[in-house]
Amino acid sequence: NITIGPAVTAAVRAATDLPVDVHLMIEEPDRYLSAFADAGADYITVHQEVCPHLHRTIERMRELGVHPGVTLNPATSLETLAEVIPEVDLALIMSVNPGFGGQGYIPASTEKIRRLRVMLDERGASGAKLEVDGGINGSTAGAASRAGASVLVVGAAVFGHPDGIAEGIRLVRRAAAEGLAASEGLTASEGLAASEGLSAEEGGADGVP
Repeated sequence: NITIGPAVTAAVRAATDLPVDVHLMIEEPDRYLSAFADAGADYITVHQEVCPHLHRTIERMRELGVHPGVTLNPATSLETLAEVIPEVDLALIMSVNPGFGGQGYIPASTEKIRRLRVMLDERGASGAKLEVDGGINGSTAGAASRAGASVLVVGAAVFGHPDGIAEGIRLVRRAAAEGLAASEGLTASEGLAASEGLSAEEGGADGVP
Protein backbone atom coordinates (compact mmCIF):
# COMPACT_ATOMS: atom_id res chain seq x y z
CA ASN A 1 0.00 0.00 0.00
CA ILE A 2 2.14 2.86 -1.31
CA THR A 3 0.31 6.17 -1.15
CA ILE A 4 2.72 8.09 -3.35
CA GLY A 5 4.55 5.77 -5.72
CA PRO A 6 7.15 5.96 -8.49
CA ALA A 7 4.76 7.65 -10.91
CA VAL A 8 4.36 10.65 -8.60
CA THR A 9 8.10 10.67 -7.95
CA ALA A 10 8.69 10.85 -11.70
CA ALA A 11 6.24 13.74 -12.00
CA VAL A 12 8.01 15.62 -9.21
CA ARG A 13 11.36 14.94 -10.86
CA ALA A 14 10.09 16.41 -14.11
CA ALA A 15 8.88 19.55 -12.33
CA THR A 16 12.03 20.52 -10.42
CA ASP A 17 15.81 20.53 -10.39
CA LEU A 18 15.78 20.34 -6.60
CA PRO A 19 16.84 17.08 -4.91
CA VAL A 20 14.03 14.53 -4.72
CA ASP A 21 14.05 12.85 -1.31
CA VAL A 22 11.95 9.66 -1.02
CA HIS A 23 11.19 8.27 2.44
CA LEU A 24 10.03 4.65 2.11
CA MET A 25 7.87 4.18 5.20
CA ILE A 26 7.10 0.60 4.16
CA GLU A 27 8.07 -3.01 4.80
CA GLU A 28 10.38 -4.79 2.33
CA PRO A 29 11.67 -1.56 0.78
CA ASP A 30 14.31 -3.48 -1.21
CA ARG A 31 11.56 -4.56 -3.59
CA TYR A 32 10.93 -0.94 -4.61
CA LEU A 33 14.40 0.62 -4.68
CA SER A 34 14.89 0.21 -8.43
CA ALA A 35 11.48 1.66 -9.26
CA PHE A 36 12.04 4.81 -7.21
CA ALA A 37 15.61 5.21 -8.46
CA ASP A 38 14.42 4.92 -12.06
CA ALA A 39 11.71 7.49 -11.29
CA GLY A 40 14.36 10.06 -10.42
CA ALA A 41 14.88 9.91 -6.67
CA ASP A 42 18.13 11.49 -5.50
CA TYR A 43 17.82 10.22 -1.93
CA ILE A 44 16.04 7.08 -0.76
CA THR A 45 15.58 6.54 2.95
CA VAL A 46 14.57 3.19 4.47
CA HIS A 47 13.62 2.26 8.02
CA GLN A 48 16.21 0.42 10.07
CA GLU A 49 13.40 -1.52 11.74
CA VAL A 50 12.39 -3.35 8.55
CA CYS A 51 15.80 -3.98 6.99
CA PRO A 52 17.43 -7.11 8.47
CA HIS A 53 20.34 -6.75 6.04
CA LEU A 54 20.71 -2.98 6.20
CA HIS A 55 24.26 -2.88 4.88
CA ARG A 56 23.18 -4.81 1.77
CA THR A 57 20.25 -2.41 1.26
CA ILE A 58 22.57 0.59 1.48
CA GLU A 59 24.97 -0.99 -1.00
CA ARG A 60 22.08 -1.60 -3.41
CA MET A 61 21.06 2.06 -3.24
CA ARG A 62 24.64 3.06 -4.09
CA GLU A 63 24.59 0.69 -7.06
CA LEU A 64 21.40 2.38 -8.27
CA GLY A 65 23.08 5.78 -8.12
CA VAL A 66 21.05 7.26 -5.27
CA HIS A 67 22.15 8.65 -1.91
CA PRO A 68 21.28 6.10 0.81
CA GLY A 69 19.45 7.17 3.95
CA VAL A 70 18.30 5.36 7.08
CA THR A 71 15.37 6.28 9.34
CA LEU A 72 14.89 5.55 13.04
CA ASN A 73 11.50 5.51 14.77
CA PRO A 74 11.22 7.26 18.16
CA ALA A 75 11.80 4.10 20.25
CA THR A 76 14.75 2.86 18.16
CA SER A 77 18.21 3.31 19.64
CA LEU A 78 20.86 5.29 17.80
CA GLU A 79 23.23 2.37 18.37
CA THR A 80 21.36 0.39 15.71
CA LEU A 81 23.06 2.68 13.19
CA ALA A 82 26.56 2.31 14.60
CA GLU A 83 27.80 -0.25 12.07
CA VAL A 84 26.52 1.60 8.99
CA ILE A 85 26.99 5.27 9.86
CA PRO A 86 30.03 5.72 7.59
CA GLU A 87 27.97 4.36 4.68
CA VAL A 88 24.97 6.72 4.82
CA ASP A 89 24.45 10.11 3.19
CA LEU A 90 21.34 10.88 5.24
CA ALA A 91 20.07 9.88 8.67
CA LEU A 92 16.46 10.61 9.59
CA ILE A 93 15.02 10.92 13.08
CA MET A 94 11.27 10.38 13.36
CA SER A 95 10.10 12.87 15.98
CA VAL A 96 6.60 11.36 16.01
CA ASN A 97 5.45 7.78 15.63
CA PRO A 98 4.67 7.07 11.96
CA GLY A 99 1.05 6.78 10.99
CA PHE A 100 -0.64 10.12 10.44
CA GLY A 101 0.11 13.80 10.03
CA GLY A 102 -0.46 16.58 12.53
CA GLN A 103 1.03 14.82 15.55
CA GLY A 104 2.93 16.70 18.24
CA TYR A 105 6.72 16.73 18.30
CA ILE A 106 8.16 14.30 20.88
CA PRO A 107 10.36 16.51 23.12
CA ALA A 108 12.95 13.79 23.72
CA SER A 109 13.72 13.92 19.98
CA THR A 110 15.82 17.05 20.44
CA GLU A 111 18.44 15.28 22.54
CA LYS A 112 18.36 12.33 20.15
CA ILE A 113 19.08 14.69 17.24
CA ARG A 114 21.99 16.20 19.14
CA ARG A 115 23.48 12.78 19.93
CA LEU A 116 23.08 11.61 16.35
CA ARG A 117 24.84 14.71 15.03
CA VAL A 118 27.78 13.90 17.33
CA MET A 119 27.79 10.26 16.16
CA LEU A 120 27.79 11.28 12.50
CA ASP A 121 30.64 13.73 13.04
CA GLU A 122 32.74 11.32 15.11
CA ARG A 123 32.25 8.20 12.97
CA GLY A 124 33.16 9.41 9.52
CA ALA A 125 29.87 10.83 8.26
CA SER A 126 30.23 14.52 9.02
CA GLY A 127 28.90 15.36 5.56
CA ALA A 128 25.71 13.35 6.01
CA LYS A 129 22.41 15.20 6.18
CA LEU A 130 20.47 14.91 9.44
CA GLU A 131 16.77 15.02 8.69
CA VAL A 132 13.88 15.32 11.16
CA ASP A 133 10.29 14.36 10.38
CA GLY A 134 7.28 14.88 12.63
CA GLY A 135 5.69 17.79 14.45
CA ILE A 136 7.95 20.39 12.86
CA ASN A 137 6.46 23.88 13.00
CA GLY A 138 7.35 27.43 14.02
CA SER A 139 7.64 26.34 17.65
CA THR A 140 9.81 23.24 17.17
CA ALA A 141 11.98 23.96 14.10
CA GLY A 142 14.38 26.06 16.15
CA ALA A 143 15.09 23.31 18.68
CA ALA A 144 15.64 20.75 15.92
CA SER A 145 18.04 22.94 13.93
CA ARG A 146 19.86 24.05 17.07
CA ALA A 147 20.43 20.37 17.94
CA GLY A 148 21.98 19.70 14.54
CA ALA A 149 19.22 19.02 12.02
CA SER A 150 19.99 20.11 8.48
CA VAL A 151 16.75 18.99 6.80
CA LEU A 152 13.28 19.57 8.25
CA VAL A 153 10.20 17.79 6.91
CA VAL A 154 7.09 19.95 7.30
CA GLY A 155 3.51 18.95 6.60
CA ALA A 156 0.61 20.27 8.67
CA ALA A 157 2.45 23.45 9.71
CA VAL A 158 2.64 24.46 6.05
CA PHE A 159 -0.42 23.01 4.35
CA GLY A 160 -2.67 23.60 7.34
CA HIS A 161 -1.50 27.08 8.29
CA PRO A 162 -4.47 29.45 8.64
CA ASP A 163 -2.62 32.24 6.82
CA GLY A 164 -1.55 30.06 3.91
CA ILE A 165 1.35 27.95 2.75
CA ALA A 166 3.79 30.83 2.21
CA GLU A 167 3.32 32.08 5.77
CA GLY A 168 3.75 28.57 7.15
CA ILE A 169 7.04 28.19 5.30
CA ARG A 170 8.21 31.62 6.42
CA LEU A 171 7.60 30.88 10.08
CA VAL A 172 9.39 27.53 9.95
CA ARG A 173 12.36 29.04 8.12
CA ARG A 174 12.59 31.89 10.62
CA ALA A 175 12.51 29.49 13.59
CA ALA A 176 15.12 27.26 11.97
CA ALA A 177 17.35 30.26 11.28
CA GLU A 178 17.10 31.39 14.89
CA GLY A 179 17.99 27.89 16.08
CA LEU A 180 20.95 27.74 13.73
CA ALA A 181 22.14 31.15 14.88
CA ALA A 182 21.96 30.08 18.52
CA SER A 183 23.94 26.90 17.86
CA GLU A 184 26.71 28.71 15.98
CA GLY A 185 26.85 31.98 17.91
CA LEU A 186 25.51 34.05 15.02
CA THR A 187 23.22 37.05 14.95
CA ALA A 188 19.64 36.47 13.82
CA SER A 189 20.37 37.95 10.37
CA GLU A 190 23.51 35.81 10.01
CA GLY A 191 21.49 32.77 11.01
CA LEU A 192 18.91 33.58 8.36
CA ALA A 193 21.64 33.81 5.73
CA ALA A 194 23.23 30.57 6.90
CA SER A 195 19.89 28.80 6.91
CA GLU A 196 19.75 29.08 3.13
CA GLY A 197 21.59 25.75 3.28
CA LEU A 198 19.02 24.30 5.67
CA SER A 199 16.37 22.40 3.76
CA ALA A 200 12.68 22.57 4.62
CA GLU A 201 10.89 19.77 2.81
CA GLU A 202 7.17 19.45 2.37
CA GLY A 203 5.83 16.14 3.54
CA GLY A 204 4.87 14.64 6.86
CA ALA A 205 4.73 11.53 8.99
CA ASP A 206 1.55 10.14 7.48
CA GLY A 207 2.86 6.99 5.83
CA VAL A 208 3.67 8.79 2.59
CA PRO A 209 7.13 8.25 1.03
